[in-house]
Amino acid sequence: MTNRKKKPAQNKPRKKLTPKTENQADYIRAIAESHISICCGPAGSGKTAVCVGLACEYLLSSKVKQIVVTRPVVESGNGLGYLPGGLDEKIRPYLIPIIEEMCAHLGRDGFNSLKDSGAIEICPLELMRGRNFHESFIILDEAQNATFEQIKMFITRIGRGSKAVINGDLRQSDLPLRMRGGMEFCMDRLEDLKGVSVCELDDSDIVRHHIISKVLGRLCEEGEYE
Repeated sequence: MTNRKKKPAQNKPRKKLTPKTENQADYIRAIAESHISICCGPAGSGKTAVCVGLACEYLLSSKVKQIVVTRPVVESGNGLGYLPGGLDEKIRPYLIPIIEEMCAHLGRDGFNSLKDSGAIEICPLELMRGRNFHESFIILDEAQNATFEQIKMFITRIGRGSKAVINGDLRQSDLPLRMRGGMEFCMDRLEDLKGVSVCELDDSDIVRHHIISKVLGRLCEEGEYE
């Protein structure tokens, strides 16, 4: 009986950031050239994937010393109720898409190592007040679920040598009606401010699955927000 030699395990190639549309390329350029970037776009258009991929590149090339990721802890629908564990365990379910994207760029072991060393920090938006982040790439994801006061507080966390990226989908807010509009207001007021970029992705940028743009076209009329 012939003993078959096992093939050596091959490391899965890590994902590299490559813009898939012209708007995504503009988004990357805007982040590189600005201190603060705000991007809105529909689900699957790459607004989170692009900024997370760029953040990983900045960290690996030592352009920043830390990636800080946050998002509002707002649930869609009825919610999951009480979540057990410490702070990290409680917020982790909300950030799984970002964690998976980081693992694709850094490898799971690399992500865990950087997180353990503090080079990657996951911080609830509600606990960011009073913090200062220097030489950091800070990301506010799902900003359509943040109030104006929360977005303003997030922006003022940016320190020396840092970049801040705010992204969200204006049509998918889970906030009560009276609390919505903070992200859109900031986009309108900061659009022409030097050092700030405002980007918009649209249905043509959806790369997750081609059917999504068709579905959104039927479900959301132009200019209509939930």
